[in-house]
Amino acid sequence: MKTFRLALTIAVLALSAVACSKNVKPTNAPAQAPAPATVAPAAPATVNNAPAVSPLDDPNSPLAQRVVFFDFDKSDVKPEYLDTLTAHAKYLVANPTQKIRIEGYTDERGTVEYNIALGDRRAQAVRRFMLFQGVSADQITTVSYGEAHPSDAGHDETSWSKNRRAVIVYLK
Repeated sequence: MKTFRLALTIAVLALSAVACSKNVKPTNAPAQAPAPATVAPAAPATVNNAPAVSPLDDPNSPLAQRVVFFDFDKSDVKPEYLDTLTAHAKYLVANPTQKIRIEGYTDERGTVEYNIALGDRRAQAVRRFMLFQGVSADQITTVSYGEAHPSDAGHDETSWSKNRRAVIVYLK
């Protein structure tokens, strides 16, 4: 019975198509391709079948900037770094399993003890900012290296200014 109804429906559609085609006048409108029955979802954030780039690995992302520089003998976060730190905080809030380490550094001037304390104050200043933005304390650790591991080994203001920093390190 179902087969008969299906055959009858196909026959009626075929006759209708033949009857209608005799009265159709050609137009200059381009033919449109029929819409596909189903549309496959697009792969998330891929370009040319390349894997999606994590915002942590994208050099154009604000998350690519991971160093905050400080003035001599200061641990206050400068206003020019607030947008960068806010971007990192938003990423961490959206990815609660992601953890970071904030490393504090100083230039070579001052005693070892003083520089360890100053490096810690710098790392803690960045940490406090992130906590105020909603990042969980469990996601952040800090360490001070003081004057160890300078990014520039020179002994002038240009070099020292590069060494007064806090670095955000994303942990795997």
